[in-house]
Amino acid sequence: MTKQQANWSPYDNNGGSCVAIAGADYCVIAADTRMSTGYNILTREYSKICKLADKCVMASSGFQADVKALQKQLAARHLIYQHQHNKQMSCPAMAQLLSNTLYYKRFFPYYSFNVLGGLDNEGKGCVFTYDAVGSYEKVGYSSQGSGSTLIMPFLDNQLKSPSPLLLPVQDAVTPLVEAEAVDLVKTVFASASERDIYTGDKLEIVVINADGIRREYMELRKD
Repeated sequence: MTKQQANWSPYDNNGGSCVAIAGADYCVIAADTRMSTGYNILTREYSKICKLADKCVMASSGFQADVKALQKQLAARHLIYQHQHNKQMSCPAMAQLLSNTLYYKRFFPYYSFNVLGGLDNEGKGCVFTYDAVGSYEKVGYSSQGSGSTLIMPFLDNQLKSPSPLLLPVQDAVTPLVEAEAVDLVKTVFASASERDIYTGDKLEIVVINADGIRREYMELRKD
């Protein structure tokens, strides 16, 4: 008789895709609202986008229980920062805090794949992209999640950011105006939802600019 063993994992992957694009004076962060496990859709109305500060937003895919725990941790740390400094964290400061928080848990990681977007101290758009253990990079655009392998080549083709090896260092922000970036995000998600079963239902788009934060929605395919 063969010995049977129950393989239990503390992790799951709830799928979904996230995209962020930084411009000269704006940042667009978008994610779909489908949450799945295996071949089951748990809900079609789950927001993967979390506002961390007035000019800083995070979109996360992966294991949504870990994402929730991470969001709570960041909210608590941000509240302490506000009490101590009498101001909100800047987007680059929040990016470093997120990296430190993920790296602190590197031996039992938060199974979350994040993109952080917002405006820096000069009002320029910035995007930071992460792995599960806190390694991060400032980029002009990025994608995470189950559809990222379909979305990223499309963004590379359309936006082609300069090599970080070039000197002098080139600015990473994309040349698109805000409306063009929103249209591009809608196109990449419509495309990804055709091929990735974990991406679909509805697209949530958050636009951050000098006027504040604006949300848009677009229906995606539901099968």
